[in-house]
Amino acid sequence: MSHRFFLWPVQASEHAGKVDLLIGSFGVMVWLLTLPVFVLMAFFAIRYRTGRDVNREHASSGNVWMEVSWSVIPFLLTLGFFVWATALFFDLRRPPAGAMTINVVAKQWMWKYQHGEGAQEINDLHVPVGRPVKLVMISQDVIHSLYVPALRIKQDVLPSRYTTMWFTADKPGAYALRCAEFCGTDHSVMGGRLIVMRSQDYADWLARNRDGGEDETLAATGARLFRSAGCSGCHGAASAVHAPPLEGLYGRAVGLADGRTLIADEQYLHDSIMLPNKDVAGGYRPIMPTYGNVLQPEQVNALVAYLKDIGAGKPGSRQEDRDE
Repeated sequence: MSHRFFLWPVQASEHAGKVDLLIGSFGVMVWLLTLPVFVLMAFFAIRYRTGRDVNREHASSGNVWMEVSWSVIPFLLTLGFFVWATALFFDLRRPPAGAMTINVVAKQWMWKYQHGEGAQEINDLHVPVGRPVKLVMISQDVIHSLYVPALRIKQDVLPSRYTTMWFTADKPGAYALRCAEFCGTDHSVMGGRLIVMRSQDYADWLARNRDGGEDETLAATGARLFRSAGCSGCHGAASAVHAPPLEGLYGRAVGLADGRTLIADEQYLHDSIMLPNKDVAGGYRPIMPTYGNVLQPEQVNALVAYLKDIGAGKPGSRQEDRDE
């Protein structure tokens, strides 16, 4: 690791360049607005100091346009930066449709990653260069915050609630990854690396990790768990229990028993497993048992991945269809 002194982190994404341009431009604006004030303060302090024979009478009239301009111009400039920063903020909340999804579980004091292809890793996160990556994150204990300075992105990671963050790294290399929220005794050592790899190198890494023991996708792992945890006993096609169908569910509007309507996203699927009586589907009784004390966050992520697959109309991905 280099020990060179630097004032600014390297840029590893297009978004990082946009953030730096915003901050730099705002700094220039602040200098342009404040420097004349201090220069004039110094000038007037010298020009009208005690002992000088100058005319100290006030002007009989003022310049209204000048009075207005030094209030309106800074306001408009600041408003422009607000719109600029807001556009960058909303861009971070709209991941591309084809972004690669990686699940993240924060835990005192480590980061655990689950790739859709089946690979898992701790602290170090491997991603391909030039490909949008969407992180779906949840905490197993307290509030954490995933921060990657080289990407200029940071997102709180909360218990029992999914938060998302996306990025496209465009420069291969290893970059520091930290927790930016005090989370307990060893908060300072809760870190890791974002390792950005060329596409072929990433494919080779993925193959090596899957060959090391995980030879199935995250959705396939969820399919096995769907059967072993007894979910298929109620939600299977041949079940006699009156339970909501799961095929074609993901991304669809769901009418609830209390009259509300929700979109079946990752959070809805998570809550339906961990808190089944929170949002009961309309026309069904609240008879599903809770799995809050049974499943680990990694297992819930696998189940959600499976439900997303069959819920998005991909019946060919169902593990039970392949096994039968």
